[in-house]
Amino acid sequence: MKSRTNLVRLKQFQVNEKRRRIAQLDAMIAEFNRMADELEAQVASEEAKAGITDQNHFAYPTFAKAARLRRDNLRTSQAELAQQKEQAEDELAETEAELRKAEALESRDGKQRGGDEGAHALTG
Repeated sequence: MKSRTNLVRLKQFQVNEKRRRIAQLDAMIAEFNRMADELEAQVASEEAKAGITDQNHFAYPTFAKAARLRRDNLRTSQAELAQQKEQAEDELAETEAELRKAEALESRDGKQRGGDEGAHALTG
């Protein structure tokens, strides 16, 4: 019976770890979004200063080009993190299902033990 208790504890730990991982991914996605928005504002500011919005123009600001590239890289990373989060949510759902099964087994075992002890008291 002790192994069932340990199994439940293990599954609870795994569920908590997966929830923490999802929270970390959410935080990283939000941070990347904030940084990309800041870069977008900087690009707009540089373009306004230069009066040039055509990226192919020979006088397009170098800083704006670099900021656009960085922003695009952040958006790509953000999309990859979103995929990782989706996968982590699927794994969390599976682990929660395993936890429920383990808890049900532990509960059933506890009821059986309680019933067995009552039967021994009556026969003794």
